[in-house]
Amino acid sequence: MNHNGPLDPDRLPAHVGIIMDGNGRWAKRRGKSRRYGHREGLKAAKRVVKAASDIGLNTLSLYVFSTENWKRAEREISYLMLLIKIHLKKEFDFYRKNRIRIVHSGDLQRLPPDIKDEVRRAVDETAVYNGLTVNLAINYGGRDEIIRAVGRWISNESGNGKTPDHRDLTEKKLSLYLDNPGVPDPDLIIRTSGEMRISNFLLWESPYSELYFSTKCWPEWDGQDLIEAIDSYQKRERRFGCSE
Repeated sequence: MNHNGPLDPDRLPAHVGIIMDGNGRWAKRRGKSRRYGHREGLKAAKRVVKAASDIGLNTLSLYVFSTENWKRAEREISYLMLLIKIHLKKEFDFYRKNRIRIVHSGDLQRLPPDIKDEVRRAVDETAVYNGLTVNLAINYGGRDEIIRAVGRWISNESGNGKTPDHRDLTEKKLSLYLDNPGVPDPDLIIRTSGEMRISNFLLWESPYSELYFSTKCWPEWDGQDLIEAIDSYQKRERRFGCSE
C-alpha cells in the first residue's frame, strides 16, 4: 500500500537524489561525537528509503561517500567505511522484504577490498527485485564519473578496432557509459542541513533537475520530510529550457 498522503501518484518524480548532509553538525550541537551523527544518519537513511518504497518511487540515489570525502580525518574515514560494510550486511533482510534493488555509482577500485565485496554482493543479490531501486553513491564524484565514462568509451572504440575520435562522441553515446545508464536522470535533488550547492553530485545527469534545500540536518529526516519535498516538486512547472 502506498502512503503518499497529499501527493499526486501520477506526477511522482521517477528519480530522487539526496545529498545527506549535516551528520557531524547535528551531533556537535548535541554534544555528541561525529560518529554518533553518522550512526543516526544511517537510521534516517533507512526511514527515508522505506518511505520512498511506500510512496512508490522508482529510483532513490543516496550520496553516501564522495571522492572528496577522502580528505577527511583517517579515523573518520575508517569509521564511515565500517558503517557502510555493517549496513550492507545487516539490512539485506530489509531489502528483501521491501523488494529493494541496490545499484552502485562511483569508482569501486579505490574502496577497501572488503567494502568492494559487500557492495558487489548487495548489487548481485538484490538484482532480481523489482521494487524501489536504491543507488548508493560510494566513492562517487560527478566529474570523476564523466572522466571514467569517456575512458570506457575510448576502451570500447579501441576494442572494436577503431581509432577513438571525439567527433564521434555524442551526449547519447556518452550516457551509455555512465555508471548506471539504465537509471533515469534525477527529477529532484534534495540537500539537507541548509547548504545550497550540489557538491559534485550527478553532474551529467542533473542539468534540469529540480532542487530542494532543507534546513534540517540529515539525522532529523523521516518519511514526512520526503513527502514535503516531493509535494514542493509537484507544485512546480518544469520547462526543460523551453520558453513559457
